[in-house]
Amino acid sequence: MTFIEVVDLSNDDERGELDVEVIKLKPHLVRSTLQSDKNSKVQLSKHQMLKTMYSRHESEVESPNVSRTSHSMLDQRQSPMENACLSSTLSMSSAPICRQFWKAGNYNNALGSKVALQNGKNYLQVHPMFLHSNATSHKWAFGAIAELLDNAIDEIQNGATFVAVDKILNPRDGNPALLIQDDGGGMGPDTMRQCMSFGFTVKKSKSAIGQYGNGFKTSTMRLGADVIVFSRHLNNGILTQSIGLLSYTFLRRTNCDRIVVPMVHYEYNTSTGMLDFLHGKEHFMSNLLMLLQWSPYATESELLDQFNDIGSHGTKVIVYNLWFNDDGVTELDFNKDPQDICISGDTRKIETLPSLKSINEQHIGNRFQYSLRVYLSILYLRIPESFKLILRGEVVEHHNIADDLKFPEFILYEPHSSGIMEGQVITTIGFLKEAPDVSIHGFCVYHRNRLILPYFLTPSRNTPGKLELL
Repeated sequence: MTFIEVVDLSNDDERGELDVEVIKLKPHLVRSTLQSDKNSKVQLSKHQMLKTMYSRHESEVESPNVSRTSHSMLDQRQSPMENACLSSTLSMSSAPICRQFWKAGNYNNALGSKVALQNGKNYLQVHPMFLHSNATSHKWAFGAIAELLDNAIDEIQNGATFVAVDKILNPRDGNPALLIQDDGGGMGPDTMRQCMSFGFTVKKSKSAIGQYGNGFKTSTMRLGADVIVFSRHLNNGILTQSIGLLSYTFLRRTNCDRIVVPMVHYEYNTSTGMLDFLHGKEHFMSNLLMLLQWSPYATESELLDQFNDIGSHGTKVIVYNLWFNDDGVTELDFNKDPQDICISGDTRKIETLPSLKSINEQHIGNRFQYSLRVYLSILYLRIPESFKLILRGEVVEHHNIADDLKFPEFILYEPHSSGIMEGQVITTIGFLKEAPDVSIHGFCVYHRNRLILPYFLTPSRNTPGKLELL
């Protein structure tokens, strides 16, 4: 009887530790995994497993300060492995059942999270529908992108110098996918598991934006049905490469009743000059088979090629099967401006005099709602000069909203709780330089250096329902 092993990362053990369980999919789930529908067949052919040879001197790997390069650190060489069925001949990954995000969470049954026993202890088994419902916390697609950028900003303390956002094409079907890549410290196998699980975080810094270990899942699932992550990590001379797949499509198509995440890990062997797979051959092969079936890449060679531009350390996130809007087009518009990513059909209509319409529509207070470049320019209050936000190959120019004000006043805000002052914040308040021709007002609230409420309107205490500044 055939079984395929995958890693279940939805467990919440009572001890609060990450507990990775190897589960076995039943044969009918294996069959559904190996075919896109009842009429299509998948043939698995024997394929030589790719091992990789380090292209630089061994001492460079042993040093934690390997310089970043645009070339691959690893030159790929083939070596035979018997009975290694590693390639998928499926021409296209199965599309989500529904490509519209706000309708994709509809299930025909009432399955949900449930409690199961593992090693005599209770643990939470989370149903895949939670991935979608959890992502509905993001009403706005740009807010989801910002969550992913926060992870890169938090990596500045580990030497990150850039985060790049771009469009790439899914090699399976030619459809656009969203790429987010940074040159931070990367993730080792354990950190990768925590990233793709729920409620785990290793961020201890008080300045870190991410705190709760949930942002990656909510943001990626809000942008598309599937995400694949590539990360290279160098620590104490040990080089690892990890690949993980969080696929709503896979979970729906195989009728999984829990969230499972196919994942493979490699470690560079300084003795042989090769990449060794971790966690045993059977475990590695079963997870790799899932990756080849449901990711945009049909061979192990194509998977490993994604590390070519990562350098000595860093992370690459690719969100594919992007969601559609109600008009049946991708929610993210890559065609309107080749140097920008826009939200399809979301240009805000301005109610004003015809002579003032253009100046209002072009103001940053309106454009940030549908232009990612404008939104990123105000997303962070301060950015180190050594760090760059890059959108579609062009650096995003930072913009300080306070510079848009005339007649500014600086007010010291001292929030109190139970009679104890919690902190002090200097608030800048003023009029837009274009006022009164531009009718835009509200508070731009930053928390931990990050914009969380752009142009937020507050109701007047004296006039219920009327929106004006307090």
